[in-house]
Amino acid sequence: MTPPTPLLDGVRVLDLTNVLAGPFAGYQLALQGADVIKVEMPGSGDLARQLGADRALSEELLGASFLAQNGGKRSLTLNLKDPEGRAALLRAVRTADVLLENFRPGVLDRLGLGWETLRAENPALVYCAISGFGQTGPLRDRPAYDQIIQGLSGMMSVTGTPDTAPLRAGFPVADTLGGMAAAYAVTAALVRRGRTGEGAFVDVSMLESALTALGWVTSNYLITGRAPQPMGNENFTAAPSGTFRTADGHLNIAANRQQQYATLCRLTGREDLITDARFAHPADRKTHREELRAELESALAARGAAAWEEILSAAGVPAARVLSVPDALDLDQLAERDFVHELPFPGDRDRPLRVLGGPLRVDGAPPVPPARPPLLGEHTDTVLAELGYSAADIDELRERGAI
Repeated sequence: MTPPTPLLDGVRVLDLTNVLAGPFAGYQLALQGADVIKVEMPGSGDLARQLGADRALSEELLGASFLAQNGGKRSLTLNLKDPEGRAALLRAVRTADVLLENFRPGVLDRLGLGWETLRAENPALVYCAISGFGQTGPLRDRPAYDQIIQGLSGMMSVTGTPDTAPLRAGFPVADTLGGMAAAYAVTAALVRRGRTGEGAFVDVSMLESALTALGWVTSNYLITGRAPQPMGNENFTAAPSGTFRTADGHLNIAANRQQQYATLCRLTGREDLITDARFAHPADRKTHREELRAELESALAARGAAAWEEILSAAGVPAARVLSVPDALDLDQLAERDFVHELPFPGDRDRPLRVLGGPLRVDGAPPVPPARPPLLGEHTDTVLAELGYSAADIDELRERGAI
């Protein structure tokens, strides 16, 4: 069977981003078939090349943080502080569909490469700027990293228990949410451009992305005026809905509906809890959630988490073990859907590079990185040749430090 044509086949993206939010957005576009050209500073490149758990890789500018989000991209080194480097970028803009950047607001304007300049070169360009707070407002010029946004958005205030909050999420959720919002916004802008021919200036705020993702936490306050509180692993909308101890580990249960609650009680041998006055009504279960937890954990102690997961799930009660990241990645479900991919390792290492694909399928096919992550500047000569530079031109640019 012929694989489907990638959704973004033929779309060229100039990725000027660093570290995570921007590279994450560019990677999502590459997974859908876009030709993503990563524009990096000569000599050092994306800061993520120096980040990750393996120090030796980071010292070789192949940090694990970089390898995770840059598969399928081509690396073009340009010194944007050099006039010839800027001229090369402008030439690239004329053939591009999208430009991604996550500098602080105003940085590219000061280099003579802001939106108005680039739009004059290519009126159909989709220009996406990702920043901590957006391109306008009193906080626009502040530096922002993931932890800053987690704290300022209120995320940390509702994470953990009353005793442990505020607590940072165990991964850079604000960065990835900003990157996902950017990828979504770029594709939406490309749809409009396909109808009208118009380019677009897309302004993505990580702070606003985080608050949007808080969902019911923010909407409950906006609509009812009730400030959210940290509740640990409990679900404030229902009970029993949270994390419970079993004989050998933790189990998440979300018996949010009355029928699910009744089934849970029967399967755990506690049918008496169905009519217990403390728990009979959903509102009462929320009021007495700690008492209900104690009753259920006493019954759940009879079996391990994996056994309860099978029993409850088969009966229509949402339940699943709490896994480590290695155990989660080892799930048969992910293997069946080809979610983790093996690529050649950049450089001379004789080992595979394992990376994630995208969280979706198109016409039944998973998005697969089209190539391994690039070495710094690996495609500079090729891309410049595509832009019309001769070999002598490229040598001259290299001699003056423009590439």
